[in-house]
Amino acid sequence: QVQLVESGGGLVQAGGSLRLSCAASGSIFSFNVMSWYRQAPGKQRELVARITSGGSTNYADSVKGRFTISRDNAKNTVYLQMNSLKPEDTAVYYCYANRMNVYIYWGQGTQVTVSS
Repeated sequence: QVQLVESGGGLVQAGGSLRLSCAASGSIFSFNVMSWYRQAPGKQRELVARITSGGSTNYADSVKGRFTISRDNAKNTVYLQMNSLKPEDTAVYYCYANRMNVYIYWGQGTQVTVSS
């Protein structure tokens, strides 16, 4: 059983930056996909960014050019660098890991609040 622990959330002014980290209790090397999702109050959880084991990345249109996902297999950690933050980025951000569509793990979430 792998545990994912997010950190790095907080309160920031619009235009600011935050870097989220997702530390896994075990190796992330075997995870095909690791992603960041977010859920704002009253809204469905949505995919923000994903990265494959080969390093390919995809982003939601709303964050393209502002957010960057990366993974450090040696540290068993996935990052989400968030720049030029907007109030609409306010949400709980969740880390997600998928191995062969069989083993799926979620973190507990970290709150990001962007003030205008």
